[in-house]
Amino acid sequence: MWRLGIDLGGSKTVLAVGDRRGQLKARARYPTEPSGDPQRDLERLLEACHRLLAEASLRAEDLEAVGVAVPGPIDRERGLVLGAPNLPGWERVALCDALVSGLGRPVHLENDADAAALAEWCFGAARGARDAVYLTMSTGVGAGLILDGRLHRGARGNAGELGHVPIERDGEPCVCGQRGCLEAYVGGAAWARRLRARAPEASTCLALAGSREALAPEHVLHAAAQGDAFARAELDRFNAYLLQGLATLVFSLAPQVIVLGTIVAAAGEACLGPLRQGLRRRVWPVLAREVEIRPAALGQGLPELAALCAAFQRGDSVD
Repeated sequence: MWRLGIDLGGSKTVLAVGDRRGQLKARARYPTEPSGDPQRDLERLLEACHRLLAEASLRAEDLEAVGVAVPGPIDRERGLVLGAPNLPGWERVALCDALVSGLGRPVHLENDADAAALAEWCFGAARGARDAVYLTMSTGVGAGLILDGRLHRGARGNAGELGHVPIERDGEPCVCGQRGCLEAYVGGAAWARRLRARAPEASTCLALAGSREALAPEHVLHAAAQGDAFARAELDRFNAYLLQGLATLVFSLAPQVIVLGTIVAAAGEACLGPLRQGLRRRVWPVLAREVEIRPAALGQGLPELAALCAAFQRGDSVD
């Protein structure tokens, strides 16, 4: 039986039709471009769902379930998006009700980092681990927690919001409304804003980007590999702040595996090496010996598989 998975991110929306083994029948991606009007955004989302089903020669009745992964905070039990920082205007949006009404199938809501953690646990870098953390490092920052062989969701499905743990008192403003959050220092959107404001005209970063408006973290990674001083300093800064978050995770949860996605996975050893060395210095040896930092394994296919994993959910495990 087919499932429809939806990954609704701050910058892009990913749709996938697949089966319980992760085999995809159809997929689609488009820029999210939130309008500020959730009703309009939901209409666009439903149009995209029906379009994908038509391309797959399926009807909504052919689906067993629909899974949707969204940035938090959410109320999983009631199917509500409570106020996603990267989706302007989305305050107490009854997402599941809208999708049930538009598709006529059961809809399961997951936090996007939780869904990604399930995907890496079932199909990727955390496969076989009893205790694992997946850390998403894209537009924002969030953590999905696999504890004692089960997805740990917390109250209303909002566990793992590591991106909003404060790391600097009265620090940089965060899109969530707080100040000094980890996301304000290592989130992709926040880092891009910093780079555009601070990159010197002579930086290789700007040359690679082509314009200040286009400057993004990937240009820092390439420029740092070429020895650019500004880029290397920015990468060191990124690693230092991220290390604070990782130390918090290890002391709190003692995971066997920490899987790092997007920015860190793209950077490879430029991030992984310093983070592994730094973590050994920052946490007790008994904890450091047990934890392994790995790059995410699913690459560009992660959003599709994460969305499908949300559709698979029945209680606490993948069926």
